[in-house]
Amino acid sequence: MNAVAEFVAARDFLLQHRSDYATAYAGFKWPQLKTFNWALDYFDALARGNDKPALWIIEEDGRESKLSFAEMSARSNRVANWLRKQGVARGDRILIMLGNEVPLWETMLAAIKLGAVVIPATTLLSPDDLVDRVERGQVRHVVIGKAHTDKFEDLPGSFTRIAVGGAPAGWKAFEDAAAESDAFTPDGITRADDPLLLYFTSGTTSKPKLVLHTHQSYPVGHLSTMYWIGLQPDDRHMNISSPGWAKHAWSCFFAPWNAGACVFLYNYGRFDAKALLDVLVKYEVTTLCAPPTVWRMLIQQDLAAVKTRLRELIGAGEPLNPEVIEQVKKAWGIAIRDGFGQTETTAQIGNPPGQPLKPGSMGRPLPGYRIALLDADGNPVDEGEVSLLLGEDRPVGLMVAYEGDAAKTAEVMRDGHYRTGDVASIDAEGYITYVGRADDVFKASDYRISPFELESVLIEHPAVAEAAVVPSPDVLRLAVPKAFVILVAGQEPSRELARDIFAFTRERLAPYKRIRRLSFADLPKTISGKIRRVELRKAEAARGEGARGELEFFEDDFPELKS
Repeated sequence: MNAVAEFVAARDFLLQHRSDYATAYAGFKWPQLKTFNWALDYFDALARGNDKPALWIIEEDGRESKLSFAEMSARSNRVANWLRKQGVARGDRILIMLGNEVPLWETMLAAIKLGAVVIPATTLLSPDDLVDRVERGQVRHVVIGKAHTDKFEDLPGSFTRIAVGGAPAGWKAFEDAAAESDAFTPDGITRADDPLLLYFTSGTTSKPKLVLHTHQSYPVGHLSTMYWIGLQPDDRHMNISSPGWAKHAWSCFFAPWNAGACVFLYNYGRFDAKALLDVLVKYEVTTLCAPPTVWRMLIQQDLAAVKTRLRELIGAGEPLNPEVIEQVKKAWGIAIRDGFGQTETTAQIGNPPGQPLKPGSMGRPLPGYRIALLDADGNPVDEGEVSLLLGEDRPVGLMVAYEGDAAKTAEVMRDGHYRTGDVASIDAEGYITYVGRADDVFKASDYRISPFELESVLIEHPAVAEAAVVPSPDVLRLAVPKAFVILVAGQEPSRELARDIFAFTRERLAPYKRIRRLSFADLPKTISGKIRRVELRKAEAARGEGARGELEFFEDDFPELKS
């Protein structure tokens, strides 16, 4: 069996057993490939004579870009031929910083065909961020939207500058690629273990790490993601995430096209929940993946009155709170299925279609992943660090290493396991529930506290939009839980509201988990939108026990709550 046939056979096995988890998990085997170029060997074969939509982009003003698989194959061939003329060679590193626009997908496919290495980058990056990426990523070429070319004016380094949407002086015009031939001949074979992607992590606790993936670990590895989402051929799959981050490649590139589904996107300047719902209905989207922030905004609409063609709903980015899942299910009769993965991996854990769901659980290990929960000494426990077995059980979807950081790689890959840095618990049926990042979990009065659990309760309060919980120094208890909250539109910080939030959480949390301090404040975030609790922890530790900031309240301010 050749590489393509082996890949397709593995994919078809998962499609066949999409709602039979036991069979899929027990019977799935990763394809063992020596040579493989997903864009040439798989995508182009899928695209041959295929006029079904592969990429469908809707703009806020109603404009559309709708391209078939056959068109995407031909257009990416033109781009590959043109990039080759600009000096892009096998192994060269290309930084791509584009929005949700057709050239992003054309360039991704073209780079894979050329054997180049892609460094995806969000358009939110600053010039200083780009200096780090260009230097550490050893970038040879950049493909950038015209609106962001000014960020490169004073950037050191010698690299090919390619602009999309108009070329300033000194830049090459991407649009010239349209004149090239739509027949592409590769310069040689692509080994499955050749480098393909370099991802900078979002850096919630430290400087971004550089994650190296191969032509096998991402294209093939995302079979697990396809299975978790529940994608089927001819689906219209919408994923709400920004280009430049791993989740975008998960659900806007590899997983849908692995299934032969259409990647559907809606571009907007400012999020409007009603407008999004209108798009879902008008374009008959069948599968939707969105982060918790979007789901929280959607449940503020009358979802029960919206009649969609949706079949699968997915939460991603951070764990989704049970309250949100319940409200959506009540309105649409569909459960939002949670899951877990990292930039370093594809989807590891999830609730695939047709399986019993447990409130708060992110599911069970996905096909191809063998998972253990380990304590600090490497012993299996019921609550511990999520870890992946290596050796013969090493999942294809796991990164090769942290590029240029052997020490960090050795730190996470040791004793026969890859350590994710995330803590979870597991029950007798194998369902895994997220607890928090290993460095976010803390002790108060010798009890282990999961910030995520407390945050889930906080955002159930109708006035709270977002929350983060960190330890606050306390002489008696060593530390107590302190909440930083952002309020929903129309709410203002006040003593009365603080009292109400304390009372609300007091009724729903065990005494040792109670939130003892509350601050109305903005939350520091990474450019990908994840909360940087590390900054809140450091600031809180530096202030010391008993210090109080503006718009901050202590539970002891309300003695009547204890009566």
